[in-house]
Amino acid sequence: MSARVAQGADPALAVTSFGPASDTAAILAIHGITANGRSWDTVAALLPARRVLAPDLRGRARSNTLPGPYGLRRHAEDLAAVLDADGGGARTIIGHSMGAFVAVALAAARPDLVARLVLVDGGFPLALPDGVSADDLDIAALLGPAAQRLSMEFPDDDAYLAFWRAHPAFARDWSAAVETYARHDLDGSAPHLRSSTAAAAMLQDGGELYGPDWYLDALRGLRMSVTVLRAPRGLLDEDPLYPPGALEQFGALVPQLRVVEVPDVNHYTILFADRGAARVAAEVDARP
Repeated sequence: MSARVAQGADPALAVTSFGPASDTAAILAIHGITANGRSWDTVAALLPARRVLAPDLRGRARSNTLPGPYGLRRHAEDLAAVLDADGGGARTIIGHSMGAFVAVALAAARPDLVARLVLVDGGFPLALPDGVSADDLDIAALLGPAAQRLSMEFPDDDAYLAFWRAHPAFARDWSAAVETYARHDLDGSAPHLRSSTAAAAMLQDGGELYGPDWYLDALRGLRMSVTVLRAPRGLLDEDPLYPPGALEQFGALVPQLRVVEVPDVNHYTILFADRGAARVAAEVDARP
């Protein structure tokens, strides 16, 4: 696997390119809410013959100096510019967590760029916690350590890696890919290192994951193949993002929806652990 970080089109998202340099339409891989393009390292390594473009979204990693506003539709505009600069044409789009929602927004706005959607533990409206309205939602509390780190400083790289090693999702699944992802997230200089994710981006994007009307219309209008892979455990290796059977209910909005259960993974290790990434790569590599 090769990985090359470059600037995309205007707006200038930083893009990691995996795989061979070729003229074939690249797969577009879209990361989650506080993540970055290097979250796709394990999946891309299992697709050595496929070119994969993995941007850092606006407000994250090497794209964190790009200003707001943020939001799913703004990210879709940015990604459409990247794909247009890559030659346009319909291709497979994969998205994880919030990135799956961005993939749906992109497919709704620019169906000419999307042949298939592969959504990884995301893309369908989340259920609000009991007794909580959308206006009162605390996105940071729901995300746990991933959000807490945005207000923290770290004296050096090792301290930041130790923070991620202690995350319950990686208790038995630490790897070189997780380390690369974490290092790509760091911003600043020692002893004042911070996560590169803009808190404002996390908050604005997170508020759109609960099914606003425009997003339900976007789902309803999808005409391409749609596959969603579900992790049985969630962000903290406990309750899943989508309970069993929850995704199948969206078949009323997306009749072509196909749900794939991925055993023994959580919301992170469905991408980072080989046993999860292999299932994601197999779905991505499948032909319609």
